[in-house]
Amino acid sequence: MTAGDLARGRLKISWAQDHMRILSGIRERFEKELPLKGLTVSCVLHVEAKTAALALALRSAGAEVHLAAGNPLSTDDDVVAALVDKGVHTLARKGESTEEYRAAVQAMLAADPDVIIDDGADLVALATTARADRGKIRGSTEETTTGVTRLRALERSGRLRFPAIDVNDAEMKHLFDNRYGCGQSVLDGIFSATNLLIAGRVAVVAGYGWSGKGIASRLRGLGADVIVTEVDPVRALEARLEGFRVMPMLDAAREADLVVTVTGNRDIVRQEHYRVMKDGCLLSNAGHFDVEISKPDLEGLAVARRIVRPGVEEFTFADGRRVHLLGEGRLINLAAGQGHPVEIMDLSFSLQALCAEHVALHGSELEPRVYPVPPEIDRRVAFAALEPLGAALETVTEAQRKYAESWEEGT
Repeated sequence: MTAGDLARGRLKISWAQDHMRILSGIRERFEKELPLKGLTVSCVLHVEAKTAALALALRSAGAEVHLAAGNPLSTDDDVVAALVDKGVHTLARKGESTEEYRAAVQAMLAADPDVIIDDGADLVALATTARADRGKIRGSTEETTTGVTRLRALERSGRLRFPAIDVNDAEMKHLFDNRYGCGQSVLDGIFSATNLLIAGRVAVVAGYGWSGKGIASRLRGLGADVIVTEVDPVRALEARLEGFRVMPMLDAAREADLVVTVTGNRDIVRQEHYRVMKDGCLLSNAGHFDVEISKPDLEGLAVARRIVRPGVEEFTFADGRRVHLLGEGRLINLAAGQGHPVEIMDLSFSLQALCAEHVALHGSELEPRVYPVPPEIDRRVAFAALEPLGAALETVTEAQRKYAESWEEGT
């Protein structure tokens, strides 16, 4: 890295820290109490400025911090330079190969961590296969829906070797990171990749979980005609009552100008859908892994392909129709954008920092299963988030407290 890269990296991290007030408060406490002193924390996350703020907070807590990329296209090389300069062992570069990615994850395990912070459960999955016992790992924390799905599968099979905290499903995570964070950052990535108008387009959102809700809402707000595809009848009904059209992907694909997948599953858009798509359809993925839009099917049907813009690949079919894959089918908000807004990641990474502290202090007392974020941690972050937004809580009067208690007791 050049000195210029280092200077830019420092500025990017400083900007993030200035707008991550909750995490800054946690870091100040960590500097005084050193709750992670002598411990090693290995992280597999998207390596950019907001993640750097978390890594430096953990280092302030006394930990030796190792960091690898959670996605080959999400790394900010300027930030890597600044982190290395700050003493965070960082193995990541934008555009790294699959082999480099896997080697970096291996290195995170080779660091012999006490605590793991994961995004997609790749490091935890490796730890369960590479270690016959739990070793010195006290526990892990998980950031994503996909990662939690993998953790629960490991738990059901009896292969989870240490406790894991499901940060993704904390109220302060899924209500804000998934809905508002994805809602803004996914569109930011699409805008950056295409420079095209959303208004007037037919946009298909595959999956109506918390992330899908945020994306669908923002697309509608920009003037798109939004169609939702779902496999769950409750979510499908919710989407319909919110005013969205709901139909199978095969029907939706015929109308789509833009498709956004956000399911956590694979082959959501595949061969039969490509065969009926309109010329010029844009394909983007907001799920953790690049398997939701089937690239093998796309490559198999195409008679020609070319890069038409940075982050946009055009595939031409035999009948002349073209579709455009954004960000290689990887996380569009990071492959082509800057990830979630800083203030949103302040909430998520504050949870991660406090849960890492909880695992360090109590992990050895817990059974090897998936745990929710302790309610007191969720509430602590919520309270801290109110003041910067100019919001304050109402106070319960003594009469109200007694009334509520008597109602709960049935008197």
